[in-house]
Amino acid sequence: MLENGKPELLVPASSLEVLKVAVAYGADAVYIGGEMYGLRAKAKNFSMEDMAEGIGYAHEHGKRVHVTANITAHNRDLEGVRAYFKELKEIGPDALIISDPGVFEIAREVCPEIDIHISTQSNNVNYGTYLFWQKLGAKRVVSGRELSIGEIREIREKIPEDLEIETFIHGAMCISYSGRCLLSNYFTGRDANLGACTHPCRWKYYVVEENRPGEYLPIEENERGTYIFNSKDLCMIEHLPDLIEAGIDSFKIEGRMKTALYVADVARTYRMAIDDYFESPGLYESKKEYYMDEISKCTYRQYTTGFFYGPTTHEAQIYDSNTYIRKYVYLGLVGDIDEKGFVQMEQRNKFSTGDEVEIMKPDGRNISVTVKKILDEWDREMESCPHPKQKIKVLFSEIPETLDLIRVQEETH
Repeated sequence: MLENGKPELLVPASSLEVLKVAVAYGADAVYIGGEMYGLRAKAKNFSMEDMAEGIGYAHEHGKRVHVTANITAHNRDLEGVRAYFKELKEIGPDALIISDPGVFEIAREVCPEIDIHISTQSNNVNYGTYLFWQKLGAKRVVSGRELSIGEIREIREKIPEDLEIETFIHGAMCISYSGRCLLSNYFTGRDANLGACTHPCRWKYYVVEENRPGEYLPIEENERGTYIFNSKDLCMIEHLPDLIEAGIDSFKIEGRMKTALYVADVARTYRMAIDDYFESPGLYESKKEYYMDEISKCTYRQYTTGFFYGPTTHEAQIYDSNTYIRKYVYLGLVGDIDEKGFVQMEQRNKFSTGDEVEIMKPDGRNISVTVKKILDEWDREMESCPHPKQKIKVLFSEIPETLDLIRVQEETH
């Protein structure tokens, strides 16, 4: 728990820009990955320079930064891990997220002043495991997604108060015990345990009978489709009291490959819900519909409560599609603003002069505005901005503030 008695809200960041968004939109702590030794090789990830700047920025705002180093290391990795930790020692993250005992030992030797958190990749599903890691010097253990609320409560009762429990409460679910899926490595040679998962659980499958090669039989369940491994996304925004009462110290959001819009939307909504609950449980209960409406504005796959209330059923799966639900399109993040009110932005999706868009603010407000004028980086006027990541200047009918996000409803875009 934080000093104020609330659970930590731990939010992912794929880049320096997204880290700043996470801090602005309500995160107490941010977890990031370097260019090596984390489990999101396809994420943008941080250079050492960006990591140093991000840690400095977070600390200036009273926030913490945790760095993932949770690969299952091979012999060839260990010397590189040692060198990497020596670099991290110089820039001072608040914690390292580790799953491999060999990597753990190197961290204890090289940078003992940095807290160690045990990754969910270690499949931490009982109190004995928590006690084991604490004896070795771990500060926090991340619970497996397979635990129920009752099991987490029992762990809390049987471990010391100073051993922290971190738990995923929102985001994508894995079809297996975290990190134990072999499909990616088998099909593509890209190892999930080395950060290169290709997410074959989202693919469409058919059955082939051994003596009938080439005859593909679709796998159907009540005619709903063939995506038999495809899980819904976890969402516990309506169940925060149960999580708090179970004694969870850190509420973790999944998504180190997500956009700034996703991070802002999820962080802002959970920040609001946590604060509302601690102000008044009645206030929190009265706003559940609002929270769900807001959290559903980011990209997601349909929601489930996962294993928190017992073993999942077919209701936790999606059989008819592997696509996301997307209600809003991310247009860009507000940068500097000049004396005429023009906003500097890096365009993320096309929009045009005259469009009605929305300013999303960290304080919870969403303001509808009109795009009045668009200029390119040489101040030439444009009707629209069709090129991804084009640097532009935009005049809106109302001037936003730096780190506001600009988005538009999908159905009107």
